Amino acid sequence: MPPSNTPPVPVGRTARRLEWAHLPPHVRALVEGECGSPVIEAITQGGGFTPGFASVLVCADQTRHFVKAASAKAQRAFALSYREEARRLAELPVEAPAPRLLWVHDRDDWVVLGIEYVDAAAPRRPWRLPELEASARMLERVADTLTPPPAAMALDPVADELADWPRAWDHVRTTRPDLPHLEEAATLAAGFAGVSAGDTLVHTDVRDDNVLLAADGRVLLCDWNWPAVGAAWLDTVLLMIGPRGDGLDVDALLARLPLTRDVPADSVDAFLALVTGYFWRQGDERVPPTSPYLRDFQRWQGDVAWDWLAQRRGWS
Repeated sequence: MPPSNTPPVPVGRTARRLEWAHLPPHVRALVEGECGSPVIEAITQGGGFTPGFASVLVCADQTRHFVKAASAKAQRAFALSYREEARRLAELPVEAPAPRLLWVHDRDDWVVLGIEYVDAAAPRRPWRLPELEASARMLERVADTLTPPPAAMALDPVADELADWPRAWDHVRTTRPDLPHLEEAATLAAGFAGVSAGDTLVHTDVRDDNVLLAADGRVLLCDWNWPAVGAAWLDTVLLMIGPRGDGLDVDALLARLPLTRDVPADSVDAFLALVTGYFWRQGDERVPPTSPYLRDFQRWQGDVAWDWLAQRRGWS
């Protein structure tokens, strides 16, 4: 089991978000109209790495609502992301383990989403095995519910969505030329397309801050912005990167989980090589002022994936 090495970011406090007072009056008014009661408290959600508004709103009638918002002018990329999230949430079947989309406002230069409020918390860090097992069971439900995905979603294959990721190893060759087994890893990553095919919806962004452990026992997956279609086991391997870095023996878990126990080791290794190169390349990009911890987190993810891959391959 690897030593615990919790990521060098403040867990649950990585986002610099718009707050309720920052929203223009007409946006606050439309939100209160949708909620049906004046907002008396806004609890900013500090997880994640985007600066859009994301808060639990407490209203005068004591109801709670989860709302996201971004300006299409001042925060165009994030407004587009919220727009895509709304579209995908609306397309998911009700059986999918996801909070429900309740309403959308997409005009007047603002994209605003009203999403089902869930009394829940993210998994604790460092990860605990029971919470990881519950999260893995949730991904089994994703596979059961979304194989195949609804035809209306018209998803692209994950190999197409991630087609440029193997080229990240060109960056690694430049920045880490003395990395042992570099070319072996790059070759593994280049073979990802050959092992990723499948007919299951792949979330592609499974990590602790996108998982909700609800008080009623449900486990839900959030932020469905970038789904694709591919092999059912991919999201489970992505889920394991954080726990592996936190010191859990995730290979033992993969060996007994229904979605991963029969997956060839070389297929898992190809995916780990792919994400290692991607995270290392992204970790060297400019630090966005709206997300000061993003690059630190990506570098850590790359380091964990590399250490895991090296151990699996027997590389010194």
